[in-house]
Amino acid sequence: MTASPEQGLRALIESGSCTIGVVGLGYVGLPVACLLADKGFNVIGVDLKADRVANINAGRNPIEGREPGLPEMLQRVLVSGRLKATTDVHDVAEARVVLVCVETPVDPQDHRPRYAALRAACAGLAEVLQPGALVIVESTIAPGTIDRVVAPVLRPHGLLVGHCPERVMPGRLLENLRTMSRAVGGESPEVAAAMAALYSAYVEGELDLTDPLTAELVKTSENAYRDVNIAFANQVALICEAVGGDVWKVRELVNKSPGRNMLLPGAGVGGHCIPKDPWLLASALEPGRDAALIMASRTVNDSMPAHIAELVLDLLRAEGVEPEGAVVTVLGYSYLEESDDPRDSPSAALIPFLEGAGCKLRVHDPFVQDHHGDVLESLAGADCAVLMVAHSEYRGIDLAKVAHTMRRRLVVDARAALKQDALRLAGFRSRTIGVGQTETMAPADQRT
Repeated sequence: MTASPEQGLRALIESGSCTIGVVGLGYVGLPVACLLADKGFNVIGVDLKADRVANINAGRNPIEGREPGLPEMLQRVLVSGRLKATTDVHDVAEARVVLVCVETPVDPQDHRPRYAALRAACAGLAEVLQPGALVIVESTIAPGTIDRVVAPVLRPHGLLVGHCPERVMPGRLLENLRTMSRAVGGESPEVAAAMAALYSAYVEGELDLTDPLTAELVKTSENAYRDVNIAFANQVALICEAVGGDVWKVRELVNKSPGRNMLLPGAGVGGHCIPKDPWLLASALEPGRDAALIMASRTVNDSMPAHIAELVLDLLRAEGVEPEGAVVTVLGYSYLEESDDPRDSPSAALIPFLEGAGCKLRVHDPFVQDHHGDVLESLAGADCAVLMVAHSEYRGIDLAKVAHTMRRRLVVDARAALKQDALRLAGFRSRTIGVGQTETMAPADQRT
């Protein structure tokens, strides 16, 4: 009995003898390419950014945040010759499987998906791949995108189509790729089985075989769910501030009730996924049908940087300092601790509010290249510090040294990363997100 093309592809994958292409070598594509190469596959990575390609081929990890194991793995697979990066999609012409890991943004005005990068990637692959090759979209996409956008470009060229959305977070890229379960959506059960054969090479979590639409719904729903829950935590934080409560104590006690898991409030929601994916899910609805809960959650979370700005301005005014000309140092610019990823950074949203009030801004981040430097130098002469990202460098900072280098001992902690007792001992007056008017007070003779 002759094997089907899908069965033949699955056997080829299981043998480890086929070439794999990866389009997009960012936070998802690069670690995926390295994992596959480390498992013995010949991998060709494609990216439009020539400098990124050059760095990868030279063994320099372009992701600057702490990514345990990734720099060493990149070096290993390059030395073995199993990974090559290129800017030319024609170099994947012989690949039997190609993973697409490109950006899938939403328009900031109408919140509708914009698939220019995805369409371009699919069009390029349709031109160069051999019939029977499998294209797997790992990018997060709105429900129905495979059927409406991807398949019409690829299927006429005899290409197979699947969707297996990534589940990663900066700082844990390799760990997430290895351990998280995956929704493996194939256009047919046979295609899903071939996809599972590929992912089983490095995924230790469960592989749930399904169809592309279900996979699309799973990924967008799980991130919308998280966004809604963060919005609830932020709303409770705002209420606690208004009535003089402490959201951190409230959260601790709420979570003692079985089945409760109140998330952490904070300065806003950043990254490439959670601010975007709820809109991708909502975009599946017909025009005129609002996803009210998703919209409300996005409004709450998007409002948090402006709220942090108000805390800064209120604290300055309480000390008799006019915002006009006040020096404010923002600690952290990435959206996530120990990461260099600045996409949809709450700090980027905060800065215009403070600048609009006349403040002079400084920004420090040990991982974001444009904001490297000595943290104490960035605080020297500052009137107020705003801790926006809970990097370990800030959590462990010597507050006594900070107190002596700043002009005024004022701190807004947007992540509750600093201990109130330590701030008090160092003579700081502070505001912490989610905590009512219980800021620590510096003795009068310690204020300047």
